[in-house]
Amino acid sequence: MLKRSDPQRPVLKTAAEIAAMRRAGQVVAEALRLARSMVQPGVTARQIDQAVEDLFRRRGALPLFKGYPGKVPFPAVTCISFNEQVVHGIPSDRPIRSGDLVKIDTACRLDGWCADAAICVPVGEVSPDIVRLVRVAEEALAIAIREIGRKAFWSEVAALMEQHVHAQGFSMVEKYVGHGIGRAMHEPPQVPNFTSRDMRRHDCRLQPGLVLAIEPMVNMGRKDVVELPDKWTVITRDRLPSAHVEHTVALTEQGPLVLTAD
Repeated sequence: MLKRSDPQRPVLKTAAEIAAMRRAGQVVAEALRLARSMVQPGVTARQIDQAVEDLFRRRGALPLFKGYPGKVPFPAVTCISFNEQVVHGIPSDRPIRSGDLVKIDTACRLDGWCADAAICVPVGEVSPDIVRLVRVAEEALAIAIREIGRKAFWSEVAALMEQHVHAQGFSMVEKYVGHGIGRAMHEPPQVPNFTSRDMRRHDCRLQPGLVLAIEPMVNMGRKDVVELPDKWTVITRDRLPSAHVEHTVALTEQGPLVLTAD
C-alpha cells in the first residue's frame, strides 16, 4: 500500500524486535485465514472486513488501514479488490461470485510492532489463465523470499522476480512497490518488484535486521493502472485481471523468516 518514490536508509531490527513483529504477523496471518474461509459466493467484502476488524479487536491489535491518510482517509481495515482491481479496493456490499478473483490485504500493529500481508483467492470455476496468474504471482513472492538470503542487493532480487513474471507472459505493476516495515507500517526502504535505469542509485543492501513487506502485483495484460474516482481503488487500464500477494519478511542471521506465515 505504497506508491513509488525515492527510498531512504532502512531501519534494521534486533532479534528481539523481529520476534515481536512475528507476534503481530501471526495476528495478520490469522486474519487472512479467517478472510480466506469466508471467500465464497454470496458473502460480501464488507462482511469479511467486519470479521477481520472484530478479530483484531479480540487480539488487542490496532488495524493500520482504517483511517490511513490519502486524498480521503481509507474507510476499512482491509483492502478487498476484485478481478481487474489491483490494490486498495474498498470493501462494499457487492457479493462475491463464482469466477471472481479476490485479493485481500490487511495490516495491524500489536504491542508497537506492525505486520502486513495479502492473499489472492480464485472463487469457484475460474479460467486456467487466472489460475496461472495467481500461481505466477505467488512464485514471484517465493523467489523474493528465497533470494533475499542469497543476494547482496534488492535490485538482484527484483530482477529475478520481474524475469519470472515476464517469462510467463504477464506484466509487473510499477506504480506501486513494497516497503520496509517495523514500528510504522511504511518505513524505508522502498522495494520495487521490477528493475529500472535509476535503481542502482537507490538500491538497498540486503543485511540481517532488514524487514520488508514484499508484495508483487502481476497483471494479465499490460502494466498500466488507473485510480478510480473513490480515490483509492486501483484497476488495470486494460481491465484485465490482476493478482496481488504479500508477506512481511525479516532477514535474520539464519536467513529469511516469513513473519506473516500461516
